Amino acid sequence: MPTVSVGRDRLFNALGKTYTQEEFEDLCFRFGIELDDVTTEKEIIRKELHLEESKTVAAGDDEEIIYKIEVPANRYDLLCLEGIAQALRVFLGEEERPTYNLAEISKKSMLKMHVKPETSLIRPFVVCAVLRGMTFDEASYKSFIDLQDKLHQNICRRRTLVAIGTHDLDRLQGPFSYEALPPADINFVPLKQDKNFRADELMEFYRSDLKLKKFLHIIENSPVFPVIYDSNRTVLSLPPIINGAHSAITLKTKNVFIECTATDLTKAKIVLNTMVTCLLNRMQLRSEQSIVNAEQCNINVTVPPTRSDVLHPCDVMEDVAIAYGYNNIPKKKLTSIKPLALNELSDLIRLEVAMNGFVETLNWILLSSNENSHMLNRDDDKTVVISNPRTSDFEVVRTSLMPGTLKTVAYNKDHPKPIKIFEVGDIACLDGKRDVGASNRRMLAALHCGANSGFELIHSLVDRVMEVMGTPFVPAGDDTGYYIKRSDAPEFLQGRQASIIYKGKCIGIFGIVHPEVLSNFGIPDPCSHLELDIEFFM
Repeated sequence: MPTVSVGRDRLFNALGKTYTQEEFEDLCFRFGIELDDVTTEKEIIRKELHLEESKTVAAGDDEEIIYKIEVPANRYDLLCLEGIAQALRVFLGEEERPTYNLAEISKKSMLKMHVKPETSLIRPFVVCAVLRGMTFDEASYKSFIDLQDKLHQNICRRRTLVAIGTHDLDRLQGPFSYEALPPADINFVPLKQDKNFRADELMEFYRSDLKLKKFLHIIENSPVFPVIYDSNRTVLSLPPIINGAHSAITLKTKNVFIECTATDLTKAKIVLNTMVTCLLNRMQLRSEQSIVNAEQCNINVTVPPTRSDVLHPCDVMEDVAIAYGYNNIPKKKLTSIKPLALNELSDLIRLEVAMNGFVETLNWILLSSNENSHMLNRDDDKTVVISNPRTSDFEVVRTSLMPGTLKTVAYNKDHPKPIKIFEVGDIACLDGKRDVGASNRRMLAALHCGANSGFELIHSLVDRVMEVMGTPFVPAGDDTGYYIKRSDAPEFLQGRQASIIYKGKCIGIFGIVHPEVLSNFGIPDPCSHLELDIEFFM
């Protein structure tokens, strides 16, 4: 989680109260943040310069006590001293909840940003804001810069998703334009430099810069670079690398222009809202209570732009619990827990199958798309696909236990035959009726591999499991028990497979595995396989 360094005395001054270290640690704990370390400005500089303790740093550096506070990764409003102080004051009830209002400005008088279509080739989005009447001192300016750095490292993902540019508006002339041009066509004086550079020259110049060289890869291989101009063709910034020197913010800046270029519009809006509201020193929630009757109480919560982490009613409940104080919630003895009925049933089936001579295995619930479908001669129309998988072995969630049991045999081909294994586990399939878009099912799979297929052993296992479940074998069409009928699943041999029908529904299938499927998994011996949905017995 992010760690924010703040001056202790400045923080206590903003809170309007001085705390002992123990008192402040307790306050942080109750609010949901943590005092990670206590150090000094000199000690931080000494570590950055890799100096020994006996050596001193520059005389100008004081011994200000620095608190390093660890904050939640999704609380971007706590990435600066002002944000932490404001949140703690509201939490302690020492400050009223803030409200946010946009200035009423006519569209004609508003500054405009014209976005050229070529920007879609590299960073398609830009959002902007103007803050007027700002006042900076050295401490607030440092906090302002630190906030940008923290946002760049966290939600901006090192500027790959969002890059922030802040400018002295009084040195610029609107309207502005966001363009994408060849590097050789972009010329300007970058921040902290005193000579003109072409954009392609800047790429070479910053390769030796410890801070900026790690951002060059974001755009350096692109045929066009993003750039923002004012109406005088003065370059504001070359995002996400560097701002122009002309509009650099100083302690004398009164009006601030903020632009955020991005590949993710949602993240850009969150970053802009965080920058604006932290500079305005505002945050937290606003609620309105509407009591309909004694049995029903509705609380409508308005989420401010600082709280992008509030996505669900449970997030509001968490904040209410923090504000009330977890230590103030009456302790209640919970009822004794007991296993879920499905888990109890699963354990009973495991025991019964094991007593029939089968050895239990446990396989990954994730596997490759090829193993889950094509290697079984199946379609993958109901497969839950993993977004951006780290490895090709974990591309989808399994829709069958069969690939796992076959892979187990494939990795144990030299084991003495016959091999008799089983697994009881979950599969997942797409399900539009569920709020998450998918549903799990608890399945039983069993496999026999040997000199012959062992089909009769798998068939007898089906009969034994159904007998233990109290489900009798009945004639076809009778819903009081189960029966089997011919099936045509592509993973089994035709004429050597059967579906298990219970109460008019197919709850399983067993048969001799198709030689092509065995070949796909590299298994030389014949196999018979069973897969049964045990949730139908709940």
